[in-house]
Amino acid sequence: MTRRSVVAGVGSALPRRVLRNDDFPASLETSDEWIRTRTGIRERRIADPSMASSDLAFRAAMSALEKAGRKPTDLDLIMVATVTPDYVFPSCACTLQAKLGAPQAAAFDLNAACTGFIYGLSMARALILSEQAKCILLVGVETLSRIVDYQDRSTCILFGDAAGAAIVEGFPEPGRGILAIRDGQMDIFGDHQLR
Repeated sequence: MTRRSVVAGVGSALPRRVLRNDDFPASLETSDEWIRTRTGIRERRIADPSMASSDLAFRAAMSALEKAGRKPTDLDLIMVATVTPDYVFPSCACTLQAKLGAPQAAAFDLNAACTGFIYGLSMARALILSEQAKCILLVGVETLSRIVDYQDRSTCILFGDAAGAAIVEGFPEPGRGILAIRDGQMDIFGDHQLR
């Protein structure tokens, strides 16, 4: 029977602090209207100084695990897509692994900026199809507010802080799952309702 890879559950985490377009200082020479018409962005979230990327990742991961009906000990692999890890070493994925209590899971980071989650999903799909893993946690997390130059209008209006997580699993039933990932797009077929 052909094995498929499915997204069994998703979760997210947002910091409480909101930075709205009108909150940028006048010296930046921008406005809510200027930002919205060029980007569609109305607000972004900003993490408190005490909140690490792995903290946001943990909250998103726990939500995804719950929705998938899984426990941290069910995981074979933890992948974290980020350019703003807590530290260079150990990886954010290893820090998350410890916070989750999942010592049986391999863990590593992907550093691919905006495309990191799609690269991770492609890798998770391939690992499931090749039967190298059965249950994978993929997290995309950033605390970009810590590295953005708030004097540079071309970048500071775009970025904020958040995490999103997905549980990717093998599924034996045909007609459901991720068909392909190509050119930065994901093709899904069949019943793709997320739990």
